[in-house]
Amino acid sequence: MKKELVIRSNSSAVDFALLNSGKLIELNKEIDSNKFSVGDIFISSIRKPVAGLNAAFVNVGYKKDGFLHYHDLGPRLSSVLKFVSLIQKGKKRDYLLSNFHFEKDIPKDGKIEDFIQPKQRILVQIVKEPISSKGPRVSSELSLAGRFMVLIPFSDRVSISQKIESKEEKSRLNKIVKSIRPKGFGIIIRTVAKNKKVAELDSDLQRLLNRWKNMCEKLTKVDKYPAKILSEINRSSSILRDIFDDNFTGIHVDDSEMFSEIKEYIQTIAPKKTSIVNLYESHVPIFERYGIERQIKTSFGKTVSMQKGSYLIIEHTEALHVIDVNSGNQSNRSKSKSQEESAFEVNMIAASEIARQVRLRDLGGIIVVDFIDLTSNENRKKLFEHLRNEMSNDKTKHKILPPSKFGLIQITRQRVRPEMNIKTKEPNPNQSNEVEAPIIILEKINAELDKITKHKNYRKGKIFLHIHPFIAAYLNQGIPSIRMKWFLKYNKWIQIIPRDAFFYLEFRFLDINKKFIKIK
Repeated sequence: MKKELVIRSNSSAVDFALLNSGKLIELNKEIDSNKFSVGDIFISSIRKPVAGLNAAFVNVGYKKDGFLHYHDLGPRLSSVLKFVSLIQKGKKRDYLLSNFHFEKDIPKDGKIEDFIQPKQRILVQIVKEPISSKGPRVSSELSLAGRFMVLIPFSDRVSISQKIESKEEKSRLNKIVKSIRPKGFGIIIRTVAKNKKVAELDSDLQRLLNRWKNMCEKLTKVDKYPAKILSEINRSSSILRDIFDDNFTGIHVDDSEMFSEIKEYIQTIAPKKTSIVNLYESHVPIFERYGIERQIKTSFGKTVSMQKGSYLIIEHTEALHVIDVNSGNQSNRSKSKSQEESAFEVNMIAASEIARQVRLRDLGGIIVVDFIDLTSNENRKKLFEHLRNEMSNDKTKHKILPPSKFGLIQITRQRVRPEMNIKTKEPNPNQSNEVEAPIIILEKINAELDKITKHKNYRKGKIFLHIHPFIAAYLNQGIPSIRMKWFLKYNKWIQIIPRDAFFYLEFRFLDINKKFIKIK
């Protein structure tokens, strides 16, 4: 497995593309104007508690107030409020919590108006970025994420990632953490901490404690509310922190300043891997060089093509996402396979692509997948396990329910930032409407031609492709041309007929009798 991260930088945004053996599996964007990222911590003021919601609206400087539910206050709210007050009054200069006297925990099912009041100052952390017309969701139960662990101030809890299955390793990590954990701070051990040495874990802990101390120092200097007092580390470092592992073979970036930042960060977390960080300086845009632009155009539309002519239809509604699996040209399946076998094969291909699409588009909320009906319970079970396995690498919290009586599989996936939505349609040169991106037309022509040449009625007869003159010229250019590649693949010379009357992306296959060929 070859994992690479390709980073494209421009004046207003930075794009991060994660490739697995050359295939795009994750796409992220960091926008300079985004002042409300997951992980940012603000010193804010309560706008007003709302008893009916058992929540409060908090002014964090966004056009819509942040939403703070009672269950997000955290049991140590009283201790947090006391700590902030002592620091801002200059009565506490020791920012560690070993000598801090903790207050009594608030009850799990209390009323928010009993513990916070309007205009009260409070530390809150962004846990969900503003989405659509909603403001950010915030929590006063703070956490600082590191490479190997997450530091939880005002807590004594130690927990270890459930993905670390070995009891011996869990026991070893538990002993290490308890020996280095400062009083008053809880720790969550991340999956990547598996088999790491004490020195590596302690180094990560010290970096997090330094961030905590720097945040507390800023609290003493705040003179305007609300104020951001701790920013999540820059997106490149946070993405690397969450996805980087020993399987990475390359990190390619086209900006010299970011190249230096990333190399420095890799030096701190994996010194032996600094050589894989490369500065890209070619005149060919970096996303073009690694085939990412083409994959973006073909992956973000309503229809997503897969192997063997099958495809997905992805629809978005206000409440959920719906994914429909289609087999394409079922009549072209091998005669040795039954309908059940063919459906199972397409479903397995679809499950892998759905796991990729969910990560790529960062779909959140409820996702309903309509697979092709299967009659075998064993096949249904295999499909469900395959989908779970394919989504096991998705670090976003999610849950997959077994197939329903109607064969639907439901997925719930945490949404903490707006969905990745890329426009794949472009202006039509001949009309005032929009059409699919021209790069997609070749995918469609190839898929259609593949089905036609496999059909018994057209294996020997002539095939004519009627198409716009610009596209016709493109198909004929180069050595070998696309047309020549077709000849080598199908042992058939496709007659290309330029049509001035056609729209830019319009095409039709005709037979020798001038009849329109369409394989369903």
